[in-house]
Amino acid sequence: MTKQTLDIVDFLKLMLDALKAAHVDYLIGGAIAEWAWGEPRATQDIDIVINLPIGSIQKFSKELEKRDMLVPAEIILGTILEDRADIPINAIHMHSGFKADLYPVRQGDELRLSAFQRRQRVDYGPPIGRVYVHSPEDLILYKLLYFSISQQPKHSRDIAAILQAKKKQIDLVYIQEWVTRLGLSSLWKELLSSAE
Repeated sequence: MTKQTLDIVDFLKLMLDALKAAHVDYLIGGAIAEWAWGEPRATQDIDIVINLPIGSIQKFSKELEKRDMLVPAEIILGTILEDRADIPINAIHMHSGFKADLYPVRQGDELRLSAFQRRQRVDYGPPIGRVYVHSPEDLILYKLLYFSISQQPKHSRDIAAILQAKKKQIDLVYIQEWVTRLGLSSLWKELLSSAE
């Protein structure tokens, strides 16, 4: 696809096709997951959590390359083995500039492991179809975590939109357990009260 015809949905479809072809389990986060639980908003990149076994790295790298994203296998491996910070693997589409931030599931990252186990399948309709996304609770937790780091208002707005749309279905006990563990209780209380 050329730069003129590729949009964010087309790019997401390319990423999903590459994941499927390489047999990589995933879940979608960020603004795309927000479409399922809160309210749609524009985005220029996508966040995807991937459970990528070491033995599948080469295949995944080749599938990305077939779709005009050059991410060498050694870069993927280095990022997965990196023991500091939550640094994503960046897959940038050469013709459109769209970017996917790929967050590998790492042993010892209990929040991400929990989120991956709790992922939910939603149907976005054609051309995306049924895909795995963060549960609303885990999306709130990650948005809260990123808001605590960056203070970007988009994260607090996203949390408010999810709470407004899904408050009766959200497992607030699960969220409270994690915000306590993450040291984010006061920020969560503040956002929760402002969303009422």
